[in-house]
Amino acid sequence: MLSSAAVRRRSLLTAAAGALVAGSAGCGGNPHPRGPLRIATGGRGGVYFRLGTGLVRALRRIHPELRAEVLVTAASASNVKLVATGAAEVGFTQADVLDPRQLPAVSALARLHDDYLHLVVRTDGSLRSVSDLRGQRVSLGAQGSGTEVIAERVLTAAALPPADVVNVRLGVDESAAALASGVVSAFFFSGGLPVTAIATLAEATPVRLVSLGRYVPDLRLRFGEVYAELSIPTSIYGVEPTATVALPNYLVVSPTMPAETAYALTEVLLEQRSVLAEEHPAAEHFNRREAIDTGPLPLHSGAASYFQESKP
Repeated sequence: MLSSAAVRRRSLLTAAAGALVAGSAGCGGNPHPRGPLRIATGGRGGVYFRLGTGLVRALRRIHPELRAEVLVTAASASNVKLVATGAAEVGFTQADVLDPRQLPAVSALARLHDDYLHLVVRTDGSLRSVSDLRGQRVSLGAQGSGTEVIAERVLTAAALPPADVVNVRLGVDESAAALASGVVSAFFFSGGLPVTAIATLAEATPVRLVSLGRYVPDLRLRFGEVYAELSIPTSIYGVEPTATVALPNYLVVSPTMPAETAYALTEVLLEQRSVLAEEHPAAEHFNRREAIDTGPLPLHSGAASYFQESKP
């Protein structure tokens, strides 16, 4: 009998295969896609903004007819809604906000890297666990961000109702500044390693990361198997290695995006990784084998065509 993980993997591959068949006719059409291409990212100190900046730089060189630009946003949940409503053509999002029953339909171009949930506190404070946050001023992330979604879930898993903390909703840049100045006692942020704003903060202010790995089993039980326990090593921020909650993230578009545009985007994303890595090293972890695994989201037909034509 297959394990639940194996069953899920098989279903994902079956869905991906269906998408490949659907997209097997190729993009045909215009080999030079054109039009506006607004890429919804996140705060300037976050990974999505850096990767989006690299993607825009590569697109402007290879596909100048696409008028690519970066949008600074509250990140994941907001990005999905911006794409679904036509206010952006492309968006970065973490996997756990993608509940088809609650959010408008979007399609995936690729799975990207893993996001790591950070709970950052000052070393000169007494906060060492999630339960210590009770009654404290804490940034759970910007309103409409994926960070806010997962932070509230972690608080619930720790038997600490989100209402029992004073939630100061800030983006990662503002959160780092607020912790340094004492406006907040802690902040959460979910992002790929390293998070620029946190790395900059750690250089100027003694901080530590609170371990969150113990909550992964409960999160998986309550909210699905997108969560995993991974460790943030000392080499990232110069603090002690810390077990935490990790989850994948995706690049998403509207299902109505022209196939040739989706094809071009996926091709640049995976074949110009060195350009994106100049903006953020998370791009070094992009690879075709994992990129096609976008469940529960379907692959856009243009992305499916790219994966079919580029497979070894």
